Amino acid sequence: MPRRGRRTSLSDAEATELSTAPQPQPPVPQPAPAATELVAGHAPLLFEIGWEVCWQLGGIYTVLRTKAPAMLQRWEQRYFLVGPYNPQTAAVEFEEQPADGLIARALERLRACGIAAHFGRWLIAGRPHVILLDYRARFSQLEVDKYLLWKDNGIGTVADDGEVNEVVAFGFSVTEFFRALAAEVGADQPVIAHFHEWMAGVAVPRIAHLKLPVCTVFTTHATLLGRLLASDDPEFYQHLPTINPDEQAGHYGVYPRFAIERAAAHASTVFTTVSEVTATEAQILLGRAPDLILPNGLNLHRFAALHEFQNLHRQYKEIIHEFVMGHFFPSYSFDLDRTLYLFTSGRYEYRNKGMDLFIEALHRLNGRLKEQSDPPTVVAFLVTKAATRHVNVGSLQSQSMFDELRKTCQQIQHDVGQRIFHAAATGRIVSPQELLNEDDRVRLKQIVHAWRNGRQPSIVTHDLADDAADPILQHLRHRRLLNAAEDPVKVVFHPQFIGAITPLISLEYDQFVRGCHLGVFPSYYEPWGYTPMECVAMGVPAVTTDLSGFGAYVQRHVVGHQEKGIYVLNRRTRRFDDAVNELTDDLVGFVRLNRRQRIELRNRVEALGEMFDWSQLIHNYNEAHDLALSRGAGRGGRIEVRVV
Repeated sequence: MPRRGRRTSLSDAEATELSTAPQPQPPVPQPAPAATELVAGHAPLLFEIGWEVCWQLGGIYTVLRTKAPAMLQRWEQRYFLVGPYNPQTAAVEFEEQPADGLIARALERLRACGIAAHFGRWLIAGRPHVILLDYRARFSQLEVDKYLLWKDNGIGTVADDGEVNEVVAFGFSVTEFFRALAAEVGADQPVIAHFHEWMAGVAVPRIAHLKLPVCTVFTTHATLLGRLLASDDPEFYQHLPTINPDEQAGHYGVYPRFAIERAAAHASTVFTTVSEVTATEAQILLGRAPDLILPNGLNLHRFAALHEFQNLHRQYKEIIHEFVMGHFFPSYSFDLDRTLYLFTSGRYEYRNKGMDLFIEALHRLNGRLKEQSDPPTVVAFLVTKAATRHVNVGSLQSQSMFDELRKTCQQIQHDVGQRIFHAAATGRIVSPQELLNEDDRVRLKQIVHAWRNGRQPSIVTHDLADDAADPILQHLRHRRLLNAAEDPVKVVFHPQFIGAITPLISLEYDQFVRGCHLGVFPSYYEPWGYTPMECVAMGVPAVTTDLSGFGAYVQRHVVGHQEKGIYVLNRRTRRFDDAVNELTDDLVGFVRLNRRQRIELRNRVEALGEMFDWSQLIHNYNEAHDLALSRGAGRGGRIEVRVV
């Protein structure tokens, strides 16, 4: 199956100012409505189609999953999601159920054509209806389908592109579903089909060509060509107006994918993107200006009292402290009460995600902090997914020895407690000399001696498949960010996504984010940018850029955003070096905040989160669907084949 890349310290005195509160429970999925007739009357039906339905691959999965409860509020039992059937992921995300009514009849028609279809519920909040199509059955007709795609829609393909072949098979399966549905719905019952990204896009020009009575919406979350060009061109946005899309698609060997994306944009009844940044890109590269912008949102858990999320910060920060002690303290130690945790995360696009700019700013921050007489410590995490062989043996040994140190101290602590208790029971106060006996001292000396190794802490937690050529490691080594004891800025490159089962940092990604002090995402190419928005939702200040869809949205809609904890770097009109200086200044300013100021900043960030909740943003989707209904069925049209 084709896969998309993917995409998470305050002093002890702070704890005395924060009331204890129970940890919030995760939202409980709403109970499914009774399995009665799914569709009544002549109200419109809405289907959302995406490769990521019931399949966690990247940001679109987050969009579809988190948006579903808000969609159900308007559409109720007239809302369905459609995706490819993947047995492995369906086993944990999908509950198969019998269909009824016109959906059951349409699926029977589809099965009669040889395409297996599974109907049921997505096991997420709201439990929306889902139709998963086993498109593999369409492979027997693949050559015919690819011929029709070329003849009718002007999209040429190649024989040995497995991903495109699967996308074509899925697209024709989706088309056949809507053909079957059209035979069952009445002429006065509108149908809307909302498609996400090029991997779901083949059905859009097919529906238009066949003149099926379906209103289509197509959303591009990031143009395929734009992502590739931005990775290679440091002045992509300046060169964008002069780019020849056909020529560049051929140059990068992605012409069939590009042609599918462009055809879907032109054939859709309503064309949308997720941000103004992507809208400009789509108009030039795809040749159609979007009709509407559909910003991404989140489902937020709102706390009853401000101190609750502050307590979670303290709780998860302590777990990060333990990793940091295990990683650094065998070599040297520093004051954890004066340590700040910064992080960046996302798919490994060294330049697009701004990892180059982040590392350069860390280098300059290190130099600025060295000029202070007693600087705090900054630990910067770079979390992404790179090709690795295994966890670094030294890192595992350090964490293992840390666990042994903890167990030894806990046992001695228990023994000391027993001595105090027994002495008190006999009516006397134990003397300091009695607290640690000779055996305890020997055990402590042995474990401490084994614990301290004197080696410089590693800057990477795993052994990479290609250590010498890795861009992040090359940059860190070039800037001598090597975790020397005298450097106030330490770095931890964690080349695997963080989760509860990762062997070194035993936190879920959202817990790790809550435990950090600042998320830094200085992207050069970022059509939306979920990572800084997730930080805001969890009350963690964040850095983004004006080339990020999220950053541009913040600039337009949040007055005084920097004072409220969202730093938006100017990367649109500034050179790289100037952007590095701006980020360095922001980091220096953040590091200089005292404990009280950081608490207040987190409160202001958390208060902003509500404006990014789907309850506030879903009206954009409603507007797109209303516009599609007002326009009627799709635009049709054909884009001529280009041989490249």
